[in-house]
Formats: sequence, structure tokens, C-alpha cells
Amino acid sequence: MNKKGRGLLIVISGPSGAGKGTICKSFLERNREVSLSVSATTRDPRKGEVEGVNYYFMTKEDFKEKINSNDFLEYAEVYDNYYGTPKSNVEEMLENGVDVILEIDIQGALKVKENTEEGVFIFILPPSMQELKQRIINRGSETKESLMKRFKSAYKEINFVSKYNYAVVNDKVEIAVEKLEAIIAAEKCRVDRIKDSILDSKEGIIHEQLYD
Repeated sequence: MNKKGRGLLIVISGPSGAGKGTICKSFLERNREVSLSVSATTRDPRKGEVEGVNYYFMTKEDFKEKINSNDFLEYAEVYDNYYGTPKSNVEEMLENGVDVILEIDIQGALKVKENTEEGVFIFILPPSMQELKQRIINRGSETKESLMKRFKSAYKEINFVSKYNYAVVNDKVEIAVEKLEAIIAAEKCRVDRIKDSILDSKEGIIHEQLYD
């Protein structure tokens, strides 16, 4: 969390099965001052998912109504379902100086990038395509047809890595999380993000030298 000013918007995505959810969960356990934006979706809940914690689950009719009301920071249709990021929730946290993670699909991440200049965009890569395929199979929630659909889509999605600021290979979760932490730490040291606080510090030093 930034001590001063606006929070950091951290956008994390990658192909299905790359492990972005696992990385984000581990990162948030280690960095409890960072908040995860809860997305809305029209897909059915998976086993163990909780309303308002994993997603806001809604009907396609309700989702489309919110699209018409411009209530989403981004939204996309993926595998015949809609996913979106409620705009007001994210904006409120950022204004309060809270760092926010958006764990979203690639289409959504690219839409966010079109609409803002403040995001840090991080692409999660699998160690290999064979490993990616095995991870999708291990979920046990895919039919043979949907498995092939996701795997073929992953080949295409990896090409979008060039649109991102950073890429992290998810070979070992703990190492991937450490890289994510290093990226965020570096971003917070960028002069264009902290120039106001630098100027404030400079003025404070000058004031002390003049009046001490």
C-alpha cells in the first residue's frame, strides 16, 4: 500500500491453467495490505467458490444491464460467459491509497490498458505448454471438448505477452510470488509515481535549513 497518494493498480492475467489464481492467493497471504478486486461473472460457481469472495455471480440479463449502465471498468465474453470488474469498487480503493490486484482474463486486461495509463500489467506464463495442458486436465472440471478449446486458446493467448509490462513464469509458486513482489517494489520507486513526495521532501529540507 502506498503511504501517500493513489494506490497502485496491478493487473495480472495469463492463459487458462497458467496458475495466476494460485499466485495471487499466495501473494495476498503474504501482503495483506493489498486488496483483490472481486470480479462479476455469469458462469456457474465451481465447487467451493463463495459469492462476493471469489466472484459476484449474476445472470446474463443482470450483467448486460450493468454494461448498459457503464458499471464495469472492463468486461469480456470468454467461453460463452461474461466476466467484468465493477468500476466503483476499484476506484474507491485506489482513491484511498490501497493497492489493488485485478486477476482477470487477457481480453479484460487489454481493455483496462486501453482505458488507463496507471496500471502495472503482469503476464503469468506456464513453464511449458505440456505443463499447461496437464494443469487444465488436473482441474477435473473440463469435458474433452472444452479441454481442447481451452488448450488451443492458450496457444493464441500467449502471443499477447508483448502487450504487458512484465512476464513471470510460474514454475514454482513461491519464486513467482517473489518476482511479483519485486516488480511491485520497483514500480513504487519510479520517479513519475513518487515525484510529488520527492518535491515535498525537498521543500521540507530547504525549509528546515532556512529556519533551524
